[in-house]
Amino acid sequence: MPTPLPGGSLELAEDLTLSRVGYGAMQLAGPGVWGPPRDREEAIAVLREAVELGITHIDTSDYYGPYVVNEIIREALHPYPDDLRIVTKVGARRAPDKSWPPALSREELVTAVHENLERLGLDALDVVNLRVGGMTDPVPGSIAEPFTVLAELREQGLVRHLGVSGVSPEQLAEARSIAPVVTVQNFYNLAHRADDELVDHCAREGIAYTPFFPLGGFSPLQSGVLDGVATRLGATPFQVALAWLLRRSPTILLIPGTSSVAHLRENVAGAGVELPADALKELDAIGG
Repeated sequence: MPTPLPGGSLELAEDLTLSRVGYGAMQLAGPGVWGPPRDREEAIAVLREAVELGITHIDTSDYYGPYVVNEIIREALHPYPDDLRIVTKVGARRAPDKSWPPALSREELVTAVHENLERLGLDALDVVNLRVGGMTDPVPGSIAEPFTVLAELREQGLVRHLGVSGVSPEQLAEARSIAPVVTVQNFYNLAHRADDELVDHCAREGIAYTPFFPLGGFSPLQSGVLDGVATRLGATPFQVALAWLLRRSPTILLIPGTSSVAHLRENVAGAGVELPADALKELDAIGG
């Protein structure tokens, strides 16, 4: 039996329980999330190790690669373990210049869901997040039209649960008026705390909040504080950042990514780093 993961699991629905320490598969593609990985066998080993460690939450998208990551997930893990849940995203595509333009029309969203199903080898997707914002911040405006498309696909049985990514509190409320929302995936970490109120709102509502870029947007001074705390605790800054996020809210889920088995183990261990009161006080002040 695997050692219990830090943070345990979060039940979001009768058929949706996710390990709070998950795995983000984006880095299994090549440089710039484009093309095949440098080492496909290592990529497969990472996914299999994640399952061996007890991770039941893998985050992916068919536009990672594009297509490459989902194909590797299927090769490594299909037929999937009964408790494994794969969370994917739609709402963007990859252009020839490797950019990430929006893909939010009805046709694009329907196609994206079907392509995720096909490449993952699934009859229904556990969770689909609608990506509507920029890389770090929400884009103002209604998301009703694209979210309604996903709600219709959910009614058709192609998607079990819905989430949103890159959204404001107002956009989350709008989505929830159309269909249930089980996850929010936004840019949030020790230094970037604009979503503090949204994190707490999600906890009150029983919605998972999945932050990305755990070390993104740090100033040199903030990084210095984090480095100092990590050194005292005998951990890496990334491990401390993950441990802080896991402690920040009971409905926060982590999806650190890596293409290395050793780094995967390090990330999982890091999420369980104990943060004494003095360290926690220093870390909390980074975002203030």
